[in-house]
Amino acid sequence: MDRVTSEMPSEGAVRSDGVALEVADVVKRFGPALPWLRRRGRSVTAVDHVSFTVRRGEIFGILGPNGSGKSTLIRLLSTLLIPDSGEIRAFGIDVVRQPTRVKRSINRVSVEAAFFKKLSPMENLLFAARVYGLEGRAARAAIRRILDDLGIDGKAVTAPMEEMSRGMQQKVAIARAFLTSPALLLLDEPTTGLDPRAKHDVQAFVRETRRLHDVTVVLTTHDMTEAEQLCDRVAIFDRGRIVALDTPEGLRRAASERVGRPATLEDVFLSLTGRRLEDEEEVVEG
Repeated sequence: MDRVTSEMPSEGAVRSDGVALEVADVVKRFGPALPWLRRRGRSVTAVDHVSFTVRRGEIFGILGPNGSGKSTLIRLLSTLLIPDSGEIRAFGIDVVRQPTRVKRSINRVSVEAAFFKKLSPMENLLFAARVYGLEGRAARAAIRRILDDLGIDGKAVTAPMEEMSRGMQQKVAIARAFLTSPALLLLDEPTTGLDPRAKHDVQAFVRETRRLHDVTVVLTTHDMTEAEQLCDRVAIFDRGRIVALDTPEGLRRAASERVGRPATLEDVFLSLTGRRLEDEEEVVEG
């Protein structure tokens, strides 16, 4: 099981040792400022002393049930939330002290991606390109290439987003994230609710982009098959904590020894937590 190093690089130094992301003893609590927590008179620890490292070019999975704190962790990594304690560094840069520098090298795709629904994928992505400061002609060519790789072509490129399926809209969200050629891509449940074909297309695109561009990917999911097929290593996340971290094969092997038979990732989660992965926890996904 991996441990985060206790020696963090000096402030502003960019790491060159193959480490893309370092998370050291990070804690995030919510409440009682949140109304529903104030009514109950308590706070909730969504991320509870979490530590791990992610190597450059790795697809790192965070597997856990809905409500376990996975989305809160992604928001911390992407600078949208500030940890109550602990440190997070992307390529050696502190995400709290230097968020602007960090944002230049990362992008995030969430399950609730927002668009101008009356506009087409091309119009939405050209707007995003202008926000990112990308030149028009080059941006248009990049957009067409990325959409084509994701299986969005023909009339779909110029049709209003509101006429597109949930799966097609999620593909456009992923295309938007790749416009900036991020070095670190944070995918928060990117295939939730997609049909099998759309899910396959998204997964294939992530693999191919990692292969061609050496992108580092952090992926949250509650889909065990997705975690096993996509991820180099998987952290099992439960009640805001990492309870195991290894390759999918390593996790299954350890669980097999515990249960006395060949184990699945479902067996891994059940043996470590006493619950099934589908069970939801009352933890804030803030």
